[in-house]
Amino acid sequence: MQRHKRRIATAFPALVASLLLSLSLAAAPARAATHDPIVFVHGLSGDASGWNDWIADFEADGYSSSELYAWSYDWGQSNATTAQQLATEVKSVLAKTGASKVDIVAHSMGVLSSRYYLKNLGGTSYVDDFVSVAGVNHGTSVASWCAWLYTSCKEMQTGSSYLTALNSGDETPGAVSYASYWSDCDAAVVPNSSALLTGATNVDAGCISHTDMNNDHGVYEQVRNFIA
Repeated sequence: MQRHKRRIATAFPALVASLLLSLSLAAAPARAATHDPIVFVHGLSGDASGWNDWIADFEADGYSSSELYAWSYDWGQSNATTAQQLATEVKSVLAKTGASKVDIVAHSMGVLSSRYYLKNLGGTSYVDDFVSVAGVNHGTSVASWCAWLYTSCKEMQTGSSYLTALNSGDETPGAVSYASYWSDCDAAVVPNSSALLTGATNVDAGCISHTDMNNDHGVYEQVRNFIA
């Protein structure tokens, strides 16, 4: 009899502790949602490695490597072709992560394929935030040096049929949040105001070179805060 009482006395505190733990877990708030995965899109003559600095910054600020996706593509092809490949990449990222939407951060010419995806390929259903970094949204006069070599470069020329179609109507379609970060001394985007998007949050980042715009930590912090 005494041994039975001892067993009850030993088991009772454990039972109470288990019940209290269950109640505590039930009352605890749900775990904070993870970030939207970010898909990074490079520009002319670039590749995925161009985002290494910002990927390291995002990881230092709490993003996991499984939420950050930089990919490479044939930058000489039409931006419309790249947009189709981007659509496939976004679907792949969503399947891997289980997320419902991604954020897209694009540099330079990368904004042209990204915006085509949003406007013409149903991308607005799968993108939460879109960020243009030193984007050639309305073309650049300096594209003439490579227009005869690459289809993508020809499409970057101010007044090209590609840009005319892309910028017709709503430049920022859907429920996506748009931002454009531009430099007022960008030698690759001429005029510099070409980077602005109607309907977007347009931010003058100051005098930063074209190739430094997607490496600069100050610009990174603004982009991070926008998509947060």
